[in-house]
Amino acid sequence: MDILQTIQSLRDELNQHNYNYYVLDKPTISDLEFDTKLKELQVLEDKNPQFYDENSPTVRVGGTITKNFQTVQHEFRMYSLDNSYSKEDLLDWQTRCQKILGDVPLEFTCELKYDGASISILYENGKLKRAVTRGDGFQGDDVTNNIKTIKSVPIKLKGDYPEKFEIRGEIILPFAGFEKMNQDLIEIGETPYSNPRNTASGSLKLQDSAEVAKRPLDCLLYTLTGNNLSISSQFEGLQKAREWGFKVPNESKK
Repeated sequence: MDILQTIQSLRDELNQHNYNYYVLDKPTISDLEFDTKLKELQVLEDKNPQFYDENSPTVRVGGTITKNFQTVQHEFRMYSLDNSYSKEDLLDWQTRCQKILGDVPLEFTCELKYDGASISILYENGKLKRAVTRGDGFQGDDVTNNIKTIKSVPIKLKGDYPEKFEIRGEIILPFAGFEKMNQDLIEIGETPYSNPRNTASGSLKLQDSAEVAKRPLDCLLYTLTGNNLSISSQFEGLQKAREWGFKVPNESKK
């Protein structure tokens, strides 16, 4: 096997192990074995820069410095969710949906609401191309280098994915990881963070992606958008996204 084949084989293997661990929560090798293979790949890539790939598993460790985050226009607007506090609100909304769609049977997908930082990730030909914050809904900040350090975000997809699409969801900081971060800060006499949501959001704007990689961020993705996606419902979109390798919440019901 030549060097390029060895590098590609390691990349594919490490991507699969990342998926098993961070998405399926079913690791198949030990942390030591994973770190050893990752180090082997890093050494090979350093010695053979002609085979550089911006989507290699080695980008997960970070190291890219971003002084100024570029503002990017959203191709498809990012909306915020409306709140409802009564059954009447929901029935009124259903009536409005029916008026727009005509006399057709309606189906609804019920999901949990996650409190984190909204993100939109563009994939082209199965590879992560760009990640942009919600911003004002019309434009946001390009935080691609930081998003690539989050292990549950696939860098390369599997299956019958569309040629180009965006997937949206939340960057979250699970409670256990947040508490561990704060405990570490308290032990060295630093002020702890106030809440997980703000800490997750602030993490996306850190200039050093290596610092982002140290934080136990997670990413739950659940909304597909694009042209000609051939997906007929939100529920089908959730199922498809899982098949392509995304970490999609299991808590959903049609």
